[in-house]
Amino acid sequence: QVQLVESGGGLVQAGGSLRLSCAASGRTFSTYSMGWFRQAPGKEREFVAVIRWSGSTSYLSYGDSVKGRFAISRDKAKNTVYLQMNSLKPEDTAAYYCAAATGVVRATVSEYEYDYWGQGTQVTVSS
Repeated sequence: QVQLVESGGGLVQAGGSLRLSCAASGRTFSTYSMGWFRQAPGKEREFVAVIRWSGSTSYLSYGDSVKGRFAISRDKAKNTVYLQMNSLKPEDTAAYYCAAATGVVRATVSEYEYDYWGQGTQVTVSS
C-alpha cells in the first residue's frame, strides 16, 4: 500500500509561484513513476508532470500547457515529490493530485496507469 498526501496549494496572483509537495508513505517510491495531475471544474483530468528514476537517472515529462513553467523533483530521503509552479496563470486553477504508478517501468503520462492517488490540493490563481 502507498499513501500520498499533498500540500502547498492556495490562492496566488497571476505571475506568482507555488510549490506543491507530495509525501509518500507505506512503500518506498524509488522505482516507480510519481505524477501530478490536475482537474478543473467541468473539465477532464489533465496530466501535468511525471518523474521516474532508474538508479541515478531521472526521467521527466511535462504536459504541454506547463512546459517551461513547472518543474517536478523529488527528495529521496524525505520520500517526497515536489511540483514547483512558476508564472502561474488563471487557467492553472484546479485541484492538483499526486499519484503513483507502481506497475509500469516508464514515466507514464496516462492516468489509467496510476494506482495510488492523493486527496488533492486546490490551487487558485487570480487575475
